[in-house]
Amino acid sequence: MDPLLPAAPWLMALAAVVSAVACVAAWRAVPWQGRQSALIMAAAMIVVAATGGDATVGLALGIVLLVSAMLGTAGVRGTPAAATCCHRALVSLVMAICSFESLSTGESPVEAGGHGGHGLDGLLSALVIVGVIGVVLWTVVSEWVLVPVHQGRTARLLTVESWAMAAGVTVMCLGF
Repeated sequence: MDPLLPAAPWLMALAAVVSAVACVAAWRAVPWQGRQSALIMAAAMIVVAATGGDATVGLALGIVLLVSAMLGTAGVRGTPAAATCCHRALVSLVMAICSFESLSTGESPVEAGGHGGHGLDGLLSALVIVGVIGVVLWTVVSEWVLVPVHQGRTARLLTVESWAMAAGVTVMCLGF
C-alpha cells in the first residue's frame, strides 16, 4: 500500500458510515433505493477495510455494489430524490469498478490502480479516476449551483451524506 495513505481503507469505511448514517437520519427524504445504496456502500467499505482486499471478496463486493447501483435508481425518475439517488448509484458504480480492478490486479481495492497494464487494469483505472472526478464535480455543482430540493435539517443531512461520499471515493482514488 502507498505509505502516504496507510489508513485509506479505514478512512473510506468511515466516510461511507458517515454517509449511511446521514442518509438513514434523513429517513423520509430518501427513498428505500437510496437508503439501500448507502447501507450497502458502508457495509462494503467496512468489509474492504477488514479483509485487506482479498480478490474473491473484491469480486463479490463488486457484484453487490453493481446490483445496488442498479437498484438505487429503480423507480425514482421524476421524483425530487432522483438526483441524489443517481449520485449514490454513481458512487456505488465507481466502488464496484474499483473492486473489479482489484480482481484484475490481485491487489486490494486501495492498492490496485495505475501501477501497470495487467489486462483491463489501465482501462479500469481510468474509469475509476473519471468516476471520482464525476462524483466530486456532481457534489460541488449540486451544493453550490443548483437550488436545494430540501430545507433545514434534511438539507444539512443530505449535504453531509453527499460530501462524505465524495470524500470516500476521493480517498479511494488517492489511495492508489
